[in-house]
Amino acid sequence: MKIKLIGLGKMGTNIALNLTDHGHEVLGYDVSEKARLEFESNGLKSIDNLSDFLKRDGNERLVVLLFIPNQVVDSVIEQVLPHLIPTDIIVDAGNSNFNISIKRFHLLKGKGIDFIDLGTSGGTYGARHGACLMAGGDKDVVRYLEPLFLDLSVKDGYSYVGKPGSGHFVKMVHNGIEYGMMQAIGEGFDLLEASPFELDYEKIAKMWNHGSIIESALIGYIHHAFSNDPKLSTIQGRVDDSGEGMWMIEEALKYKVSLPVITQALYARYKSKDEHLFGEKVVAAMRKEFGGHAVYKK
Repeated sequence: MKIKLIGLGKMGTNIALNLTDHGHEVLGYDVSEKARLEFESNGLKSIDNLSDFLKRDGNERLVVLLFIPNQVVDSVIEQVLPHLIPTDIIVDAGNSNFNISIKRFHLLKGKGIDFIDLGTSGGTYGARHGACLMAGGDKDVVRYLEPLFLDLSVKDGYSYVGKPGSGHFVKMVHNGIEYGMMQAIGEGFDLLEASPFELDYEKIAKMWNHGSIIESALIGYIHHAFSNDPKLSTIQGRVDDSGEGMWMIEEALKYKVSLPVITQALYARYKSKDEHLFGEKVVAAMRKEFGGHAVYKK
């Protein structure tokens, strides 16, 4: 399948390499020349002109895959729309608010353009070697793209979850759960740090990730972080939030669902911007390991 990929950062580049490994033809576009050059250094092809990027062969059905920040999705869609015709497909694989994704679906449907909201998990490693994908949208359109999604995902890591908006809704809930799990790990190491024992956190994390009940990808990520920086002494404990935790809590209030752990985890991230405790360093380090998210150096 031919894919027009917009957004050539770490996630986009790894997705392109994954797709290429599976025999798909990927053409990339990004407003950043630096991102295009980095993309091309991996043996991939990009174009710096949107009109040329969106040229089609005959009656080809264009598939435009977006890996861009949610704040610029509407702007990019506006730029892309004049080049699309009915039955073309836009797939938003970023962390967009599901309510806005529903609006985008209806807006584009009115113009004959199909829109899929695709929740994507697994970080940069998953993008390269097999992601976890949750697709929302019209079932027939998702079915058309399923060979693509199955190639991109790890075994049993793809699902069509339901009608438009549901892919990003399920990803929002996933991210909220992630907030809570990471916060628990961070708090645990905070107590280890406060203890009178001289503990080797890299050794403990490695041990916990072999047979323990909390064995997980997250423990693996923090083990890797400790192996590079045994006391996380080079980073601050400041932890950003993507917005999805807040969106999830807003929905919980609407449906009267109690989310005490996830709510507290979000508040802890807000607090981390003022107080740089060891637990926040652990969470920041995990986010960098699995998603390449920014950390703040001392």
